[in-house]
Amino acid sequence: MSGTLNKVMLIGHLGDEVKIHYFEGGNCIARFPLATNETYTNRQTGEKVTNTEWHNIVVRNKAAEICEKYLSKGDKVYVEGRLKNRQWQGEDGNMRYTTEVHVQDFTFLTTKNEGMPNTQMQGSAPQNVPSRPSAPEVPSIETDEDDDLPF
Repeated sequence: MSGTLNKVMLIGHLGDEVKIHYFEGGNCIARFPLATNETYTNRQTGEKVTNTEWHNIVVRNKAAEICEKYLSKGDKVYVEGRLKNRQWQGEDGNMRYTTEVHVQDFTFLTTKNEGMPNTQMQGSAPQNVPSRPSAPEVPSIETDEDDDLPF
């Protein structure tokens, strides 16, 4: 196979509010942490174990503004994008490294009002605009059960 693929699909909960930064020329970038969980039962103890992975999510321009406006801590979201590694020199002189998910498509999975359809974002044009949530959901995705995946 001569081609390569860099694609990530995650369903998780926001670990913090969306932080946005504007640049000269009107472009912007938003960042937020996303938590995904793996739950299983320890066969020796019978105890239910949950492992949480944290992902650094990056969204740009109009999509970033939509995320800042409509997503909040605890909301469930599906993101699709690609992995990108960055490195920089910290103030202490040491090299720092991070891996980010640069989002290309996303779907809001936390419904903001009962009866309101889920919002999908592909490219830069939203299909629906949700309102605010009544209460955030508890971050847990069961891997033992069938998931309701948006694709």
